[in-house]
Amino acid sequence: MLSPESTPTTLDAVDGALRGELIAFRRDLHMHPELGNQEVRTTAVLRERLERAGLAPRVLDGGTGLICDIRPAGAEGPLLALRADIDALPIPDTKDVPYRSTVPGRAHACGHDVHTTVVLGAGLVLARLAGRGLLRRPVRLLFQPAEEVLPGGAQDAITSGALTGVGRILALHCDPKVDAGRIGVRVGPITSACDRIEVTLSGPGGHTARPHLTTDLVTAAARVVTDVPALIARRADTRSGIAVTWGRLTTGHAPNVIPQTAQLSGTMRCLDLAAWRTAPDLVHAAVDEVAALCRAKSELQYIRGVPPVVNEEESTALLVSAMTARFGAQAVTGTEQSLGGEDFSWYLEHVPGAMARLGVRAPGDASAAPRDLHQGDFDVDERAIAVGVDLLTGAALLE
Repeated sequence: MLSPESTPTTLDAVDGALRGELIAFRRDLHMHPELGNQEVRTTAVLRERLERAGLAPRVLDGGTGLICDIRPAGAEGPLLALRADIDALPIPDTKDVPYRSTVPGRAHACGHDVHTTVVLGAGLVLARLAGRGLLRRPVRLLFQPAEEVLPGGAQDAITSGALTGVGRILALHCDPKVDAGRIGVRVGPITSACDRIEVTLSGPGGHTARPHLTTDLVTAAARVVTDVPALIARRADTRSGIAVTWGRLTTGHAPNVIPQTAQLSGTMRCLDLAAWRTAPDLVHAAVDEVAALCRAKSELQYIRGVPPVVNEEESTALLVSAMTARFGAQAVTGTEQSLGGEDFSWYLEHVPGAMARLGVRAPGDASAAPRDLHQGDFDVDERAIAVGVDLLTGAALLE
C-alpha cells in the first residue's frame, strides 16, 4: 500500500464541471425513485453514462443493477469493488425542493441516490486516470438493486458474479449525524443483524363468558409479546444485544368473542455475528414455550434478513488513509454500531471489506434537528458527493 504522502495529486480530478454533473445526476435519481428490483430507469441512466465514458457495464441477471470493470493496461491482481445500492423506499417525499420525487409514495429517503452518484463519479474519475496510466489495479463498480428488500439484493448480485475476481470491497453510507466533509469509521461490527418474525397462534375460540372452555388467544398473544423478548434476554449473552421487537398484532373481531387465530409480526436485531447464527433456534424455542403455557398452538416463520456488517481492519485502514490524505486527520471520526441492517454484510461473508459513514449534514447547521434516514424529509448537503468520490478514488489509488 502506498503511504498517504505518495498519493497522486489527481484526486483533485473532481473539478467544477464533474461536480456539477454529479449533483445534477443525483437530483435526477432523486426525482425518479424506484423500488427494489424495479430500478429499470436507474439502471439505464447508469449504463448510458458509463458507456459514454468508454466503459462496458454489464446488467445483472435480474434485469436491474449492473457491474462495470475498469482494467488499466497491464494491471494485474484482484479487483477492488466499490459498491452502491440503487433502490428507493416506499414512503412519500415531503420536502419542498425542485428535485422532489415525482413518483407518489416513493422517495430516496436513505441516501441511495447519493451512494449511486458517488460510485459513478469515482468510476468516471478512475477511468480517466486509467487512461493516463495512473491507476495501478483493476476496479469494479457494483450498482446493486434491492438493498431495502430482505434478505437484500446483495445475494442475487453475488450469484450474478459480482464478486468474481474481487479481493476487497468498499462502500459508503450516508450519515445525517456527521458533517459533510467528514466520515465515520469503525473496525468490527458497524451495523446489526436484522431478521423478520411472523407468528401465528391458533386454538378453539368461544364466548368471553366462558374463557375456561377456550384457548384465550388474546391473552396468549399478549404473553408472546411480553414474555418472548424477556425470555430471550435471559437465555442469550447480554453482550450480543439480541432484541425482539413487535410491530404488528392482529386478532379478534368482536368484544365478546375469543378468536381462533392471532398473528404477530416483528423483528429480531442482534449486534453479534455468532449470536445471529443461533438466533432462529432461540426464538423458536421461546415462542413455542410461551404459547404452550397458554395452550395455544404456535407456528413461526423466521425470515432471515442480514447479518451485521463487520468491517475488516485493513479495509477500514485503507478508507482512513485515503480520507486523511485528501482532507486531513480531522476529517475522520469514530462511529458507533448502528441497530440498522445493511445487506453489504453478505459481501463480507466472502471477501474482506469495510463500509464508512459519509457525513451529509450541513456543517455548522444547528438550526434544526438532523433529518433522519427513512423519513420523508431526508436530504443531504450535496457537497458530500465530491467528498465521497475523492475518498473512493483515493482508496483505489492507495490500495
